[in-house]
Amino acid sequence: MKLAVTYEAETGEIFQHFGHTETFKVYEVEDGEIRSVQVMDTNGTGHGALAGLLVLENVDTLICGGIGGGARAALAQAGIQVYPGAAGDADANVAAFLVGALEYAPDTMCNHHGEGHTCGGHEEGHSCGSHEGGSCGHGCH
Repeated sequence: MKLAVTYEAETGEIFQHFGHTETFKVYEVEDGEIRSVQVMDTNGTGHGALAGLLVLENVDTLICGGIGGGARAALAQAGIQVYPGAAGDADANVAAFLVGALEYAPDTMCNHHGEGHTCGGHEEGHSCGSHEGGSCGHGCH
């Protein structure tokens, strides 16, 4: 298995907007154990094109924070399993994934195009009204 995580290199944490990630941390996993790790630069590639980049690297699993519908569709079409809505230390999240304990939000879907953003995919009636610190608390940012 080859697993990628949207990666914030300065903090070691999962980057919270798939389409704007500048790096992926890519883990080669064999028999439930990490065999190798590399940090891969996206070279300015964004949004839907990132799926193609992951395909070229033979990635079959992605752990990320917020992700839009177009990117999710492109990843699904490429056969890449997505675990959105994850947050915190990238290595700790991968370790949790490998033992079946990853905390993520499968319905996380966000739309961040344009000046004002909306957080889509929330449960009925949720409006993301208060964005303290730039986050609605649903892993969208």
